[in-house]
Amino acid sequence: MQKEDYYNLLGVNKGASKDEIKKAFYKLAQKYHPDKKGGDEKKFKKVNEAYQVLSDDTKRSKYDQYGSNFENMGAGFGGGHQGHGGGFGGFDFSGAQGFNQGQGFNGAEFDFGNLNDIFSDFFGGGVQNERRQTQRGRDISTEMQISFTDSIFGIERKILLTKVSNCSTCSGSGAKAGSKMETCRVCNGKGKIHQTTKSFLGTISTTKACKDCLGSGEIPKDICDKCQGAGVMRKQEEISINIPAGIRDGEIIGMSGMGEAVSRGIPGDLYIKVNVTPHSIFKRDGNDLIMNLNLKLSEALLGTEYPIQTLDGVIKITIPEGVNMNEILRVRGKGVPTTKSQLNATIIKRGDLLIKLNIKLPGKLSRKSRELMEQLKKEGV
Repeated sequence: MQKEDYYNLLGVNKGASKDEIKKAFYKLAQKYHPDKKGGDEKKFKKVNEAYQVLSDDTKRSKYDQYGSNFENMGAGFGGGHQGHGGGFGGFDFSGAQGFNQGQGFNGAEFDFGNLNDIFSDFFGGGVQNERRQTQRGRDISTEMQISFTDSIFGIERKILLTKVSNCSTCSGSGAKAGSKMETCRVCNGKGKIHQTTKSFLGTISTTKACKDCLGSGEIPKDICDKCQGAGVMRKQEEISINIPAGIRDGEIIGMSGMGEAVSRGIPGDLYIKVNVTPHSIFKRDGNDLIMNLNLKLSEALLGTEYPIQTLDGVIKITIPEGVNMNEILRVRGKGVPTTKSQLNATIIKRGDLLIKLNIKLPGKLSRKSRELMEQLKKEGV
C-alpha cells in the first residue's frame, strides 16, 4: 500500500521552505500529541515520520525523486515502488487443496512457520543487497510548566527523565573498558547471515542482519559489566532544555536525538510541551503585552505621573490631561522579545506594552465635591 504523501501529511506544498515545514510539523505535533486530550498517536507518528524525511535535505531530495520507498531504490530485487513485489502478507493459503500447515501439495515437509517473514525479507522487508537498516530508538514526550515571565524572556530548565539511554560506563559500545573488538563468530564478520528455507515455491534464500553483532560484524571480547554488553540501559538522565524567549502556551520543543537509545543504532527524539501559567496583570496579544490601569476621575481630568510595575521593573508613565475611558497608552519596547537575522547578525526586537485606562467614578460625592461638579456642569465641562 502506497504511503500517504508526506507533503500532504504536513499540509505544505512541495516547494515549502525548512521553516515552513518545521512550523507545520510543530503545529500538527501539538494537535495530535498522544498526551493531549483528543490526541492521536497514529497521526502523531505519521507527521513525525514525514518531518524526519522532509527536514533532511538528502532524504527529501530522494523522496521527491522516488517517493516513499526512496530508501530501497537501487537496492536490488524488491527495491521498486511499493505494490510491485511488496510481500505476500495479504494472501491466505490455508484453503488451497492438499495444502496444510507443515505440508506441501504432495505431502512434502516444508517449514511455513516464518513464511511471512521470508516473503518480507525476500521482497524488500529485510536486509537488501547486503545493506543493514539502522535501528532507531523510540520517540518520547513530556510536559513542563513555566511562569509567564519565563515564557517572555526565555529560560534554561533541567528535567529528570527515566528512559533507555546509552550506558555511561561503555558509552554505548557494550565493551568493557580497554577491551578489544573481535570478529563475530556467528556471521564471520560479515554482519549478516544467509538463510535457505524450503517452501512450496521452491528454495528461498534470504539475508538478515546478524542478531549477535547487530550487523556490525564485530563484538567486544569482554562485555561491559554494567549493561551486560547491550550498550544501553534504563536509567535516570538530567536533560537541559533551552526555552526560547516568546514561547507560547502549548508550544512543543523538539530535541533531536534525546529520546530513547537503541543498541548500536540512533536514538529517537524528545518532545516537550510547554505550559505557561497565566499572569495576574498581563495578557499577551501577539508580541504586545496588555494591562489595565484604574484611574481616579481627578487623575483623568488633571493628568498625573503613575508608577507601573512591568516585567522589566518599575517605570513611570505620564497620564495626559483629559484622557477618556478605555483609552490606550503605548509604552514602546516593553513587550515580547523577537529575534530577526539580518546581514549575519541577530537583531532582538520587542513588542510594546499597551495600557488600557479605566476611569473609576466615585459612588457618592461629598458636599464640596458636588459643588465643584455643579460648577463644572455650569461651565459645560
